[in-house]
Amino acid sequence: MVSFPNAKINLGLHVVARRPDGYHNIESCFYPVGWSDVLEITEAPELRFTSSGLPIPGDAVHNLCLKAYAALKRDFDLPPVHIHLHKVIPIGAGLGGGSADCAFTLRILNEKFALRLTPAQMEDYVRPLGSDCAFFIQNKPLYCYEKGDRFAEIEVDLKKYYTVLVNPDIHVSTPEAYAGMTPGQPDIPLRDVLKLPVTEWKGKLKNDFEKTVFARYPAIAAVKEKLYEAGAVYAGMSGSGATVYGLFENERDVRGHFPAEYIVWPVL
Repeated sequence: MVSFPNAKINLGLHVVARRPDGYHNIESCFYPVGWSDVLEITEAPELRFTSSGLPIPGDAVHNLCLKAYAALKRDFDLPPVHIHLHKVIPIGAGLGGGSADCAFTLRILNEKFALRLTPAQMEDYVRPLGSDCAFFIQNKPLYCYEKGDRFAEIEVDLKKYYTVLVNPDIHVSTPEAYAGMTPGQPDIPLRDVLKLPVTEWKGKLKNDFEKTVFARYPAIAAVKEKLYEAGAVYAGMSGSGATVYGLFENERDVRGHFPAEYIVWPVL
């Protein structure tokens, strides 16, 4: 069975409080976009994980796809499978690619082996595996809060806009992004900003990580400015970086604004 785990972008992100468990409470709107990996799961004589495409750092035994399988295996008599992941979404890019791979693995296993888990049950299985994982079970625009793993409905539709993502081939670790961060409530609640027309988001819809990440990596800040120069009505960093997205009213080829080694999606 083949599936296509997609990326997400953050429409605004506020770090609102430090939690007793060492994590932080945030609020954001997660919005799915079409930049996707390719995931195939087939029955096999023994459990295997292989990958192609972009290199995946670390030991494969710690891969989130295998962790999703193990979480289900504790409660269900799953046969061994071969999981092959063709990695396309850049790693450490603020796009939730690894979280999507994890959630889609569990979704495939649920369907393939007729486990009949509800979306809420699947969210509970992947929630301990990573803060963004549960979002990709429903995989639709959602207001996200607490660790980013609790959800509420929100009306946001970007279908009339052309979305461009630019990754400057910089890896930003989450601890780096949080370094020097002072949690607090935003001046304008995120939900109120997202009710405004997209053309009014500039200067109002904010990602708190931009302050620390842009100071450490001016090249990422420059991507945002260049997207505005190219005609974006709104641009912002996704997650803790390094990917920056721009929303355009018309299709736009922006490759000429960036060095050749930058990854630009979509490309006309």
